[in-house]
Amino acid sequence: MNIILLSRKMFKVCFIAHSRDADLTKHRSVIETGSYTLHSVVVRTQGEAVDVSRQMVKEEGVQSILLCPGFTHKDVAEIQEAIKGKAGVFVARGDGPSSAITKRARTGGRS
Repeated sequence: MNIILLSRKMFKVCFIAHSRDADLTKHRSVIETGSYTLHSVVVRTQGEAVDVSRQMVKEEGVQSILLCPGFTHKDVAEIQEAIKGKAGVFVARGDGPSSAITKRARTGGRS
């Protein structure tokens, strides 16, 4: 009889988004399943995003940082450097039409 032991290790992700009225101490959440933990944090500035990324990797053991589409390539590089390759850094991007839809939503209908 073969017994397969499944790892109980959780995959941990942190989604970070920008908003000009964010308060990172209030605008955050955690969702956990048996094998997955999703942290979400809304930040006001790039500096806060860097700090949150460092903290999540160091204190929560996050393996993946997922950034909202508003992060630039420079922002992504700064976060990657700050966490020293200890987690993957990804950006949620859509195709052209999807980007236009979200831009209209963010700008109140203005293109």
